[in-house]
Amino acid sequence: MDFGKRRIGLALSDPLGITAQGLETLERTRIREDIARLAALASERQVGLFLMGMPLHMSGDEGRQAAAAREFAGRLVKHTGIPVKFWDERLTSVEANRVLRESGIGIEKRARAVDRLSAVILLESYLGSPSA
Repeated sequence: MDFGKRRIGLALSDPLGITAQGLETLERTRIREDIARLAALASERQVGLFLMGMPLHMSGDEGRQAAAAREFAGRLVKHTGIPVKFWDERLTSVEANRVLRESGIGIEKRARAVDRLSAVILLESYLGSPSA
């Protein structure tokens, strides 16, 4: 998940944990509704772990958005019983914007696709790491 104030970019791995596929971006409404929609999706897709991007400053320090992500994750775990693992998301949006810009996608479509691609990049980073 690429957790944001207005949207949550979503990606899902295959059962073997080899590939990452982007899912439709979740437009945020209220925390309860957001969590209910994620819980339904997790049940439908048999999710065993939520991987959530941890928005860190370039220094590695956590800021206000990291605290919001931790609070949201705590509520998500409480509601679903599915564990959440945090993963450094620094530069995922920058990389997603670069890829989309190079692909020639227009600004309007790029704005809608960046959260989804950020989630894919985040998940691919995790899947390619030794700790996956």
